[in-house]
Formats: sequence, C-alpha cells, structure tokens
Amino acid sequence: MSTHAPLAGRGALITGGGGGIGSASARLLVRDGASVTLMGRTEETLRKAVARLREDAAEGAELRYFVGDATDAESLSDALRCAAEPAGGLHMAVAVVGKGGEFTPLLMLDEQTFVERLRLNLVSAFLLIRQAAPPIAAAGGGSIVCISSDAARLAFPYLAGYTTAKAGLEALVRVAALELAPLQVRVNAVRPGLLRTELTEYLFEEPELLQQFLEQKPLGRLGSPEDVAAGVRFLAGPESGWMTGQSFGMEGGNELTRAPVLDGMARKRVGDAAFEAAMAGRPPEPADDS
Repeated sequence: MSTHAPLAGRGALITGGGGGIGSASARLLVRDGASVTLMGRTEETLRKAVARLREDAAEGAELRYFVGDATDAESLSDALRCAAEPAGGLHMAVAVVGKGGEFTPLLMLDEQTFVERLRLNLVSAFLLIRQAAPPIAAAGGGSIVCISSDAARLAFPYLAGYTTAKAGLEALVRVAALELAPLQVRVNAVRPGLLRTELTEYLFEEPELLQQFLEQKPLGRLGSPEDVAAGVRFLAGPESGWMTGQSFGMEGGNELTRAPVLDGMARKRVGDAAFEAAMAGRPPEPADDS
C-alpha cells in the first residue's frame, strides 16, 4: 500500500476497466490515491481486477466496479454517478473501450463490421466525453483521456473500420478539448502500438506477424499495458494541467517508419482466392448487410 497520494480526493471512471490498459491505468491512479471505478461488461473480470488492484491502492483510495455497456448512454451515466460517490465528485475519466482486428480487404468488409468498429472505438469515447464533462466541470475541472492508436496516423491495410474510428477519435479529442476548455475540462489521447492483452493474445500466436511489427519499431520491442498506463496517468493528473487537445504516441517509434505488412493475416482471414479476387477489384459477393 502506497502512502504517497498526489491524487487523493479525486474520483475516476475507466471504461474497459477490466482489460490490460484499463486495469494497468487503474493501478497507477489508485496507487497515487484516486478512487477508481472500473466499468465493463463482465462482472467476474471486473471483480478479479479490483481484488488485484487493492494491494496497490494508497490509503483512502477506494476501488469499485460497475457492470455496464460503455456504448449505452444510460448505463454510462449510472457508472459516472457511481464513480463520483467515493470522492464526492468526478475528476478523471478514461475511455479505453475499443476493438480492432478485422484483417479484411476493404472491398470485402461488410457494413455491419465497419459500423461496429465505429461504435466501439469512437461512439463509446464520444459518449464518455459528453457524459463525463458536466460532472468533471462541476468538481472544478479535470481530465478525460482517450485511448487512440498508432493506426490513427499510419495507414494499416485491411483494418479500415478500426483505423477510421481511431482517426475520428483524434478529431473528436481536438474538438472536445476546444469546446470544454472554458470549463477546465481537458481532453487528450494516447496512441498505443501493438500490446499484449487479452484481446490481442491471438496475434501473439502469429510469429510472422509479430516480426512484421517488430521490424517497424525502432526501439525493438512490443509494448505492454504498463507502458501505456504511464501515459494515461500523466494525462489524467495535474502534471499535464496545461495540456489539452493533444495526442501522443506510445508505440516504440512505429510512427517514424510505416505500418507492418498485414497481407498474411488478411489471407488467413478470408482465404487466398478471395483475397486475390478482392485485391484485383473482383471481390466475392458481399454478405447481406440487411
């Protein structure tokens, strides 16, 4: 248990709180004294995360979890009220919810999958910013942090839904930061590269793919949720009090080079024949989008 508590008396909500980035970020916040509520859809995952994190919490820092859907405005409002209770207000919110991994040529990508990527990666962040800003302003100001991606800056082929959503998120962060600045609500983002989490574990079973990613990272290694959590902690706290509307990469230098070659994953996902046909402008008949 830590006795150093620069965030004591501050309340925080983290959506996607049971996953790698969410729980790693929560650890740094509660270690510095914040009272943190983890929001997610799976109670068992959240319960286990809270139990682990309590070992690192500073004295007086409270940990809670809230089972709900971050893409549902009503559920999110309930979670924000829950997060504000321990500290008597809400001061920080972190939008972690997201999903990628379609690995499908653009000409074969169905509308449902594309829209779902927007909902999870962009709409969820929009809702959190919109719903969290008033209580943060009422508490005297604070910070909203969004998890973007290096895919917002690099053209990752076969990930059209994910990259579009993350690029949109970067624009949303800038607009929200400008509009909310008079309320002393700061909005910033972190752009991670490929990390090993529960959602990406299947990618780490693809040695050729991992080599493609490593070759584009000047620092020569893949990242961890803890790497990104350090950026979240900085943006959430008073140390970044004169920053808003910013997004910075935490991706091993990948943005200095280029996106990895992902043809192998796309071929594996849709099959060689379909891949070749799509890339030649003759995609198979799309699935019914109705």
